[in-house]
Amino acid sequence: MSMTRSELQDAAAKAFDGDLTPDAAQSWTLITDMGWLMMAVPEDQGGLGLGREAVGVIHQALGRTLVEGPTIAQMLVIEALSGAGQDELLGRAMAGEMMTASLSEGLTAVPDADRASHLLFVDQERVALLPTQRLGLTARATWDKTRRLFDVDAGEQQGIVLARGEAAAALGDRLSALRSLALAADSLGGADAALRMTIDYLETRRQFDRPLALFQALKHRVADMKTALVAAEALFWGRADDSNADATRMGAMKAHAANVYRLIAEEAIQLHGGIGLTMEHPCHLFLKRATLNAALGGDAEHWEEAAGRRLLAA
Repeated sequence: MSMTRSELQDAAAKAFDGDLTPDAAQSWTLITDMGWLMMAVPEDQGGLGLGREAVGVIHQALGRTLVEGPTIAQMLVIEALSGAGQDELLGRAMAGEMMTASLSEGLTAVPDADRASHLLFVDQERVALLPTQRLGLTARATWDKTRRLFDVDAGEQQGIVLARGEAAAALGDRLSALRSLALAADSLGGADAALRMTIDYLETRRQFDRPLALFQALKHRVADMKTALVAAEALFWGRADDSNADATRMGAMKAHAANVYRLIAEEAIQLHGGIGLTMEHPCHLFLKRATLNAALGGDAEHWEEAAGRRLLAA
């Protein structure tokens, strides 16, 4: 990378250094203006050529402040258009024209489908880009209010075919790996923010005229959370740097990151005491996003079974 990971992390942190759940429209404009949508696109296609590691940094920053919007889905569309050489559509997507894709299997859990111009359709036989005007959209109720998800009925639309047959299967696996990478990064960013928020609370809240942070039992719980997060981050960056990490390995890594996120979010609520259980405190926002991340892109059971079958077949 022409920019080091730490430099990119600093820039990303400054971009969203503010309140949680910033305005979705303003966030989308900022993401577009900073060129984040073109981070992984090769330079000869008008991108920055920074690869998967940069994608990880970006989504960590978005997860840390619970940014709304379809950034993960948009990057999946951009990856597909880049691989298919659809430069005109690619340029429009990198410039911020909203396009979307499913964050699950089939055409379920599609972010902001009602605002997107196109939808990415992916199966083992065909990858295509469908105009959204004639799609059937059904809003999906979610516990996590930081994402707007839809189920989509594509009917018989063919759209712009990007790949068929073996090429479609290969592209689908690549998109699955990228989706897992982004969801894992979002999870680790959110887990880090929830842990920092908890530590700050324990250092300021006092009981028996002492900060809660000085109580041995609470220190041990925080240390366990930090250990789990550091280990998950090490696994994440190892997979992000590994060009051979395929959909199954990335999916298993995503499942682990989401589980760590949910663990830390649950502990954060408990360690905040009564205030952590209220809707006025942001603890619940992290737990809801963690729970949704665990389900999107294949849950832990799905990826653990896939990894297990691979080992048995080896």
